[in-house]
Amino acid sequence: MAEVQNRPVAADTYTGADIQVLEGLEPVRKRPGMYIGGTGKAGLHHLVWEIVDNAVDEATNGYATQIEVVLHRDGRTVSVSDNGRGIPVDKHPTKKVPALQVILTTLHAGGKFDGSSYVTSGGLHGVGSSVVNALSESLVAQVKRDGKLYEQRYARGLPVSKLKTLRQNVRGSGTTITFTPDPEIFETTDLDAETIKGNLEVKTYLNGALRIVFKDEKAGERVEYHHEGGIVEYLDHLVKEAETRRVHPDPFVIRQDELADGLRTEICFVWTEAPREQITSFVNGIPTRDGGTHEQGLKDGVTKAVRNYIETHDLGQRKLELTADDVREGLVAVVNLYHVDPQFQGQTKEKLNNPEVRSAVSGAFRTEFEQYLNAHPSTAEAIVARVIQAAKARQASRAAASSVRRKSAVSHRLNLPGKLADCASTDPSESELFVVEGDSAGGSAKQGRDRTTQAILPLRGKVLNAEQATKAKVLANKELSNIVDALGCGVGEDLDLTKLRYHKLILLMDADADGLHIATLLLTFLYRYLRPLVDGGYVYVAQPPLFRVDALKETHWALDEADRDKIVRRIQKKNPRTTIEVQRFKGLGEMMPQTLNETTLDPAKRRLLRVTIPDDARVATELAISDLMGKDAAPRFRFIMEQAATVEDLDV
Repeated sequence: MAEVQNRPVAADTYTGADIQVLEGLEPVRKRPGMYIGGTGKAGLHHLVWEIVDNAVDEATNGYATQIEVVLHRDGRTVSVSDNGRGIPVDKHPTKKVPALQVILTTLHAGGKFDGSSYVTSGGLHGVGSSVVNALSESLVAQVKRDGKLYEQRYARGLPVSKLKTLRQNVRGSGTTITFTPDPEIFETTDLDAETIKGNLEVKTYLNGALRIVFKDEKAGERVEYHHEGGIVEYLDHLVKEAETRRVHPDPFVIRQDELADGLRTEICFVWTEAPREQITSFVNGIPTRDGGTHEQGLKDGVTKAVRNYIETHDLGQRKLELTADDVREGLVAVVNLYHVDPQFQGQTKEKLNNPEVRSAVSGAFRTEFEQYLNAHPSTAEAIVARVIQAAKARQASRAAASSVRRKSAVSHRLNLPGKLADCASTDPSESELFVVEGDSAGGSAKQGRDRTTQAILPLRGKVLNAEQATKAKVLANKELSNIVDALGCGVGEDLDLTKLRYHKLILLMDADADGLHIATLLLTFLYRYLRPLVDGGYVYVAQPPLFRVDALKETHWALDEADRDKIVRRIQKKNPRTTIEVQRFKGLGEMMPQTLNETTLDPAKRRLLRVTIPDDARVATELAISDLMGKDAAPRFRFIMEQAATVEDLDV
């Protein structure tokens, strides 16, 4: 198992020749994930979204009414055409080449920065077209302007022809970009027609005047999208798709053109009988799948407005506390924000970060929604009844779950693993299960724990690799079955989170290569057979110290070599003559129970890492587990070869 150590580069070998400068679009081809999120299916289709979004920007700002997207016969090549103004083709004043070439070959070049050419835009980073060009095997740009049809061709970001005039006396204006993703970059270059169609239809919901035509040459299909009803029609579509019923017939719609400087919004929502909220948000027509400040502003406004209405009209009930989740349960909403200067988290624009948006949306929305509730008492009463129903259901569910746990706690303990040192509490919300490496470490943990809320389950050696073994073999494995028995919630399809005995499952391993390997094996098992625990946020990895640093009658704990060096430098800076003693722990079993409690078990002092899988990393996680832990050695060999240059030391 490899252990990377921070080792300074010798001064005599670190020279100017080691400094690499990436010119033009080289950074995009070198690190495509920084610009499109990855090189899998999502990243591949992101190229289409970038070009389509540029065309939609023309429509949003009133310069285009129609877009045509063609998936060509090879299934890899896409053409996006609009009837907008057409990309400028005159010479750029400083670059001395056509403006079209500047836009397609230069990062952070475009007409969306000063606000004069576009009022609002989904592409304010100014890298969309150039990134698509850099990651395409070939790209052809055709522009209709001033009665002429111009064309320029590119390959992997570089122009392979000069701008030339194809025809004279051409009617209309607009831009057509035809590109083929580069197979040297992407895992696959086969585009999915259904994915493209779904994205295009959403664009027409957000722009009621826009018409988009999609053609699939291979399937011989032509579809036209046009939704004059806008986001209200989109809300109807979402409710129907969710297969749920409305609590009140008419949705609330708010359109504010002057919410703040450069800020306007469209919001539409309705309460339904669905068991959870569903908020679909956009910024300048770009889907923000991870939400952001505009979505949080809506949540704040909804919660405050409904609570104020309930308090003003004395509609609450005794001993029934209403949470924000109760208020928003069943809410289906569409939020489309227009901002002249949106700040996104990452180039893929999946989360809005502008801090001023939250208060602006919340404040303006809350006032108007409260007025609406007071003017429509029948709708308000239906919403309040839905909120109270959610609160009662949550309260009843919690009481029932507690009752079941109390009744089953004693009988269930009869089936617990023999090595388990259980805690006294039967309340899962305060109970923790530490899965510990080895009997020695388990012994220290048992003595150092809080017996009221902390349970200890020692494991013997490295557990089975669940990715390479059959399901029958995994479930028959003693160490893994002990974990399942201790948790009490079942496994696989029979898993029931209401029976989970601990709401914190903490993997406590030695802070070395072997410990990391065991933690990885356990995480693989949890991912494959107990996935709801990961998705629910119940799984943690403890961070025990690897070093103890004593100086100036003070003790410091360091997680690793880098942390140790940082602590030593801080002490030496404070007092250069201080005597510093550094002790490296060979393992958890070497720690005294009191030390283990102070550094790793005590909730007030310990450091834990919660194991989560973000929505945009689910595909990457699946590939990492299957490639690095699976039976096929080829992906691991490839990974080792690719990463070998970054490893400075090996723990063998």
